[in-house]
Amino acid sequence: MSRSALQKQPVAGARAHPAALDAALIDALAEGRCADPFAVLGPHETPQGRIVRAYLPGATSVEALDAAEARTLATLDPIDERGLFGGLAPGQDPYLLRVTWPDAAFIAEDPYSFWELLPEEDLALFAAGCHPKLSDLLGARELWIAQTPGVRFSVWAPNALSVSVVGDFNGWDRRRHPMRLRHDAGVWELFVPRIGAGERYKFAMVDQGGRQLPLKADPMAFRTEAPPQTASIVAAALDHAWQDADWMASREKRQAPEAPISIYEVHLGSWLRKNDAELDWDEAARRLPSYAAALGFTHIELLPIAEHPFRGSWGYQPLSPFAPTARHGEPQGFARFVDAC
Repeated sequence: MSRSALQKQPVAGARAHPAALDAALIDALAEGRCADPFAVLGPHETPQGRIVRAYLPGATSVEALDAAEARTLATLDPIDERGLFGGLAPGQDPYLLRVTWPDAAFIAEDPYSFWELLPEEDLALFAAGCHPKLSDLLGARELWIAQTPGVRFSVWAPNALSVSVVGDFNGWDRRRHPMRLRHDAGVWELFVPRIGAGERYKFAMVDQGGRQLPLKADPMAFRTEAPPQTASIVAAALDHAWQDADWMASREKRQAPEAPISIYEVHLGSWLRKNDAELDWDEAARRLPSYAAALGFTHIELLPIAEHPFRGSWGYQPLSPFAPTARHGEPQGFARFVDAC
């Protein structure tokens, strides 16, 4: 249902509250299958003024604050006992939500006050199958919107009825952060303010039959939990000063068709285990390149190192093809290993 259609619905009797919703929409929110959360949550202009709705199961109270002065604009009323709050919040300026829980409270921007995130031109390229850099489009990326830091989550799931992002930041509750569908590309997106690198997350999906699917790891994640755990992790931007200028200068000659080649193939998880434990990236960087070079090899070929929870696959069943396995440490360590090689 569009925002305009929703705003034109008459309310009467028990639904006379300006922020009231149709019971079916509340049920969809409460059951984690809301296909268009931005049509019902966040700020909406009505004949009575701006209303704000927030779905926060377990919260005891919610207030809308003026973002500049942190003064209270409105106390949002409980609209449904399952966690829907709403009320008139006068004005047009940005606002914050102060949410009180039984044991804590926090103040942050409302995820549903941010408009569309991914550029239309990027989505058009993606839909045409020719986007040049999907890692900039999909996955979990730290960014700032105006003065607000947070994480933009996006995932391609064109046949899902609804998609939510879940993680430690929302108690793994699929009702808390339903995402927006960009219909032409089949991409779901949401900006979650005031979180950052290190957050664990997955995607919760409902199929067209209304069935909740098992939680899904992010196929575009740059970092994951160490197996056998399978959550994706918001990765920090890579901060590495590459030391390979001399090698890069000679790469064309080294890779020429007539240049000699001798490849050392290695499964890093099995190679030179230390106290029967796998080496981390830095220990591998100290040992493997010099060992292979001393034997006369020109190249090192690693058996797949993309994250793969099942050890028996030796990396040939990847879960997150853009995340180097956490068995050996964080992505920054992998960068140092590549630099050493």
